[in-house]
Amino acid sequence: MSQNAEVFVLGGYQTDFARNWTKEKKHFAALMREGVLGVLEETQADPKDIQVAHVGNFAAELYCKQGHLGAFFVEVDPVFSGLPTGRHEAACASGSIAILAALAELQAGWYDLACVVGIEQMKTVAASEGGDYLGTAAWYEQEAKGVEFPFPKLFGKLGDEYDKRYGLKDEYLAGISAVNYANAKLNPLAQTRTWYMNKSHACSRDEFNAAVGGRVRISDCSQVTDGSAAVLLATRKYAEKYAKSRGVALESIPRIKGWGHHTARLKFADKVAESKDAQYVLPHVRSTITDAWKRAGIDGVGAVDGIETHDCFTTSEYMAIDHFGITRPGESWKAVAEGWIEIGGKHPINPSGGLIGAGHPVGCTGVRQVLDCYKQVTGTAGDYQVDGAKNFQTLNIGGSGTTSVSFVVGR
Repeated sequence: MSQNAEVFVLGGYQTDFARNWTKEKKHFAALMREGVLGVLEETQADPKDIQVAHVGNFAAELYCKQGHLGAFFVEVDPVFSGLPTGRHEAACASGSIAILAALAELQAGWYDLACVVGIEQMKTVAASEGGDYLGTAAWYEQEAKGVEFPFPKLFGKLGDEYDKRYGLKDEYLAGISAVNYANAKLNPLAQTRTWYMNKSHACSRDEFNAAVGGRVRISDCSQVTDGSAAVLLATRKYAEKYAKSRGVALESIPRIKGWGHHTARLKFADKVAESKDAQYVLPHVRSTITDAWKRAGIDGVGAVDGIETHDCFTTSEYMAIDHFGITRPGESWKAVAEGWIEIGGKHPINPSGGLIGAGHPVGCTGVRQVLDCYKQVTGTAGDYQVDGAKNFQTLNIGGSGTTSVSFVVGR
């Protein structure tokens, strides 16, 4: 990436994912407000300097009966009146698509400072109704209509496909769950930081860990979460001014070094049919990862110090392990069994707790992942810090492996 096209991450803010904003009787606007004011306070940026804002959100029209979300950014501060804003939707990858839009505008030279907010308020309805809303991230009429909790079933089929091609023991999925819950206990903003979960419980097959869809059980699932996260992205021109005003070296501010973005067929069965002779179960996810490496100028997962991946279910993290090249295709179990994915392992995955442990406010997740990468490479991740982290990578997935986006963040 040329110096003129460099985009820096100045900092960010995340709400506490354990909160229930409906029980607090707080409107969607309050969730937006905390995210935006939080990032301004964390970075000490002047709100007058923000030139454009992008909002990532999946389904506020369903959960909150509210569209036109870019306008809610403007409501936060009178200085934002007239600011260009927009909302972006790509199911669970909505936050990452919002970041891509801001990235493109900054690289094009349209603006010098952008704010990106990922946001979702999901605890407004009962679990069954929310599960139906989530089904719109699939082909609703053909994959979700009339199906109770369609997405656990779809990602259960991902596990079934691994089982069919390579064999898959549920104990390794339980191991993934246990790692994410353990990591979440180290994260003061994680939804499950006070919950009880260990590998023995994740392995249980009883009423305390009931099946939700096929082989997917409660311990395999990400959480229903309210939350927002925001980051400030800047051109080199603005970042230089920002660094100088704070007496820090420009090199200490992380950059988005590379990105990847692909969209596959919408129906899960069509994806599997397309990949039947391919090396990877979801080839477009693999290409997203490798494209981010190419743009970042790195030669593979060995140059990445850790990963924040999309573990909407343990099966999606199992898929990510071999798609990142941590193991050969079909051998993700080795990374789980050998402890490679733990914070102190060879390839730490989801030190934040991921979607299973930290929480999954759908449209927020991609922004939260980039924020956690920023924390890791600046050494500010606290108790879940990976020692010596220089480069961290995300993988954010919308639908059943349909839209995939990856960023490499580093200094």
